[in-house]
Amino acid sequence: MANPAVLILLGPPGAGKGTQARMLEEDFGLVQLSTGDLLRAAVAAGTDAGKRAKAVMEAGQLVSDDIVLAILKDRMAEPDTQKGIILDGFPRTAGQAAALDDLLSASAQQVTAAISLDVVDEAMVARVSGRYTCAKCGEGYHDEFKLPATAGSCDKCGGTEFKRRADDNAETVRERLSAYHAQTAPLIAYYDGKGLLKRVDAMGAISDIRTSLASIVKTATA
Repeated sequence: MANPAVLILLGPPGAGKGTQARMLEEDFGLVQLSTGDLLRAAVAAGTDAGKRAKAVMEAGQLVSDDIVLAILKDRMAEPDTQKGIILDGFPRTAGQAAALDDLLSASAQQVTAAISLDVVDEAMVARVSGRYTCAKCGEGYHDEFKLPATAGSCDKCGGTEFKRRADDNAETVRERLSAYHAQTAPLIAYYDGKGLLKRVDAMGAISDIRTSLASIVKTATA
């Protein structure tokens, strides 16, 4: 039996990582693992690594890479990950990427592919800063791309109150994009140097991006 796939999804705010990860789960039976969700689950479950993480967080400190890796190792041992995982939010640096390689190699695994969802920054500013949701059911809308069929009324539940994230404004989005590029550039170089980097144009239709990602996954796991 082939080793489970280990995919790393890279992309700035608004690139569609969450949407595409859900589709990869549907298409290939993979499991999306978000660092934040993993930490919260481990703390709630009271695992050894979760207890260590809780102590660090309660002290107001950042959870170290070794704790994150220990939690990731525990999660990857669970049966639902047998077909593979999609990592979202980790690794964030070349150092973390190297530590992840060490963790995987201990169980004769390796990263299958690091996929960069490439976008145009100014388009992301427009995409993210126009987002808002129904306050009642959470259905998503956009000033330009997805307005309710009836103005002021949610298509899904009929709610009439909407909300925006405080950080979904043009200035903040530009700052987040700048930080993403600075942080991720070394990571892209790291995986490119290993021949594992794949790039996908994420400015097209969601269905086209899905097809491109499916092709990468099929080739990488063949």
